[in-house]
Parts: sequence; C-alpha cells; structure tokens
Amino acid sequence: MLSRYKAFLSDKKILLAFSAGVDSSALFHVLIDSGIMFDIAIVDYGLREQSRDEVAHAKELATKHNLRCHHAKAPQFTQNFEANARAFRYDFFEELITEHKYDTLLTAHQLNDQLEWFLMRLTKGAGVSELVGLSDITTKPTYKIIRPLLEYSKEELREYLDTNKHKYFIDSSNHDEVYERNYFRANFTDKLMDRYGSGIKKSFDYLRDDIEILQSQFEVVYSHKELRIIKLYDIRLKAKAVDVSLKELGYLLSNAQRVEISQNDNIVIGGKWAVCIHENLVYISPYIKTTIPKETKERYRLLRIPPLIRGYCFEQSINTDNIF
Repeated sequence: MLSRYKAFLSDKKILLAFSAGVDSSALFHVLIDSGIMFDIAIVDYGLREQSRDEVAHAKELATKHNLRCHHAKAPQFTQNFEANARAFRYDFFEELITEHKYDTLLTAHQLNDQLEWFLMRLTKGAGVSELVGLSDITTKPTYKIIRPLLEYSKEELREYLDTNKHKYFIDSSNHDEVYERNYFRANFTDKLMDRYGSGIKKSFDYLRDDIEILQSQFEVVYSHKELRIIKLYDIRLKAKAVDVSLKELGYLLSNAQRVEISQNDNIVIGGKWAVCIHENLVYISPYIKTTIPKETKERYRLLRIPPLIRGYCFEQSINTDNIF
C-alpha cells in the first residue's frame, strides 16, 4: 500500500492521526508491517463512553510497538460540531508538530472519504480542484500532510484488518445523520461505492491528472510563512490559483468568494486574507492593519508590494528586497 510513498516517508519524523477506527487502524498496521517509524495522536471528544476504550487501545498499541502516543481531550462543542472538532484536531496536531519537530503528518483518508467530499462540494457549487478536494500530498510551511490510502475503499481496509485479525472500533456516531457527512455516507456514498467502486476510483485518477494540467498554468514563485506570490500563465485562472493556495494555508473558499476574487484585483477574504492581483502576479497574505513608517511604505511602493499585503510584510519583518 505504501510503495509509492516510501521516498516521502524514509528518514522522516512522522505523526499519524489516529482514531482507532477502520481507516487509521489499517494505516497503523501497514506502517508497522513496512518498518516505518512513527508516533500517534488521538483526540477524545467525550461524546461516547467507547471513546475511553479507543484512547486506552491507542496507548496499548503505542506501548506494544514502542511508539509515543499523544492524547488530547476536546472541549464540549455546543454547535457546529464537525467544523469545531476538525479545527481543534488540527490545532492539536500542529502544536505537536511544532513542539516535537515532526515533518510529516499522516492521515487515513480513503476513497469513500474522497467521494463524500466530492458529493458534499457538488451540492454547494465547486470547481474541479474543489470537488476532488483531498490530494495525496499537501505541502504546509513546516511539514507535509500525506494521505496514502486515497486509492483504497473502506471495505478494502476492513478486509485487510479482518484478515490479519487486527482490532478496530466502529464509531456509533457515524450513523447519526444530524451530521452532514454521515447523511451523505448513509444515503449516497456507501451505496455508490458498493455498486460502482471501481469506476469511481478510475474517475478520481483522471480528475487528479486533469488538476495537474490545470495547475501547471500557475506556480508559486515566492513563499515565506503565510505570504504567497503566484505567477499566472493564464490570467483567467486567478481565482483557481488563490483557491489552491488558501486551501494549503487552511482556508476553504466559498463559491461566492471565488466569484468575488474573479471580479476584483484587491480584496480581503473573510476579514482575514488579503488577495491582490498585479499584472500576472497574485499576492496572498493574512490581512493586517498596522502603522508603517513612511520610508518603509515608500520602499514597498517601489517594490510594487500591494498595499493590502504590506501590513503582513511589516509585522513579520519580511525582507521584501529578496522577493525577486
């Protein structure tokens, strides 16, 4: 399962996002069988009594295989559970990555997850790259996220665990259709995968190839912290370029925001991200209001740093003289 990712995993300090469910349990044992060293991180959301058993199982596995198990207890989220839980989970992972110097985060997203995302985005309005959503390798400023199971269905992973008699847990909350993802899973994803799994897998392979061709029409020419400068070879793709870059920075654009970007050259997205287009260059950074000394302003002007980007450059002491 991991043959195509061995080069990305050798000599790396790896953190596995673990839940004790089918997907992450399969990835755990595939890593063990492949002789790849890693640690695990698990979050207890406190919604089910079973979650205590899952954390205990994670700790037992870590002890058995001489791994480190990081554990966090999430607060009780009274609304927007899925979004808040995801934000808490990834904040926890990033704290661990910073503190323990991990350079690779592994997640066990698989083909069913890919299809769920596709269907959810399809109903909200999305382009090709947004529909595919999950890529097997995502590069962050200080680490990579690798999803090595995207070609495998949940049923294939379950068969692997059952055949090898590896323990795993079934999350009872997965059947609660109050959560949007569960609704799509119960009513569409599982049924489509059971009947058309092979064709769906091929379609995602083709879509990823198409995305590569599309994204060859722009490239990141400068990256520092959360500042990105992108060169466009086709100006019509400015919204696409912004969408891809912001996704890597952890922000998902809505369809309305993509339209807004396509119609404006200087804009603040969500009150947080500054997006500026000058000729064939796209500038992206966090939007920061601050007082900038007159001489520094003039230097930014001469370097053609867009006004909306200057606050971040100044606050982060970015040496703009070396940008180009």
